[in-house]
Amino acid sequence: MHAQLLYDGARKWFALASVLVGPLLVVIDAPFGRFTPSSQNSIFLVDGIKSWIVMELVSPICFLNAFFRAPLSTRAAEISLGSPKSILAGAFLVHYLNRALLSPLRTPSRSKSHIIVPFCAVIFNLFNGSLMGTFLSSPAAPTQSAFARPTFWLGLALWAAGFAGNIIHDEILLNIRRNAKTKGKARDSGKPGEHYAIPHGLLYRFISYPNYFCEWVEWIGFALAADPRLFTALTSGHLSLPTWASLRPSAPPAAFLPLLSPPWIFLVSEILLMLPRAYRGHRWYQRKFGDNYPQERKIVIPFVL
Repeated sequence: MHAQLLYDGARKWFALASVLVGPLLVVIDAPFGRFTPSSQNSIFLVDGIKSWIVMELVSPICFLNAFFRAPLSTRAAEISLGSPKSILAGAFLVHYLNRALLSPLRTPSRSKSHIIVPFCAVIFNLFNGSLMGTFLSSPAAPTQSAFARPTFWLGLALWAAGFAGNIIHDEILLNIRRNAKTKGKARDSGKPGEHYAIPHGLLYRFISYPNYFCEWVEWIGFALAADPRLFTALTSGHLSLPTWASLRPSAPPAAFLPLLSPPWIFLVSEILLMLPRAYRGHRWYQRKFGDNYPQERKIVIPFVL
């Protein structure tokens, strides 16, 4: 009972936190990457690559701990290879193998980051990894007959397409840094920080942030494969909106959008937190490159936004 209350409370407040923080990022820049403070000698700035690895490793570590402990089950998880749960767990871990290790270790350079960024990311990943592992190992995860559901296979296909697209478009950005390092542009510019150029190719023809778009596709697919109940309720028109009573701090956490399971919370959180950065980054590109930046490019969704 204690584990269930803790899970329900974490699920509720983790979801609400993204709703509250997301709008703030429309008006302020998270201080990393191109928005790193110009004073590179500040004691609050940390190495970009090392801090990225540390903060992103938190999610798979917490996931594995919760997944194998299975706090909502009557006994520790017994997961067979090739089962729906093991496939979904593998998809989650493969994403973070690339995100936490392979990608940063292949990055030739990365701007320093204000320490508040990895600090907040550690908190986010602690909640997200723990909630995801707890959910997938619990009896509440609707994975028993997943192989018979078209949504499971469609979700896995979307996950794979989004994962591949994210890597491919990140590689275009990495090549800009590699070329700049080879030619000495970043060093010879006389300014601290990374060299930036206009990325081209594939979905960069249409949007400024195809890596974000592909990551959203990836996690839409994962949520659809892991728990299609919210999707079914949305498409059938049977989804009930939360009442004010369920949002009050004193309300039972379990009453807060019961169908909003961790895979869907992760997706919603990613969109709420990444969309403002994509918007501000798009405007940054337009200011920096002026008329040279393709005016027909949208921000993050081809032809739409």
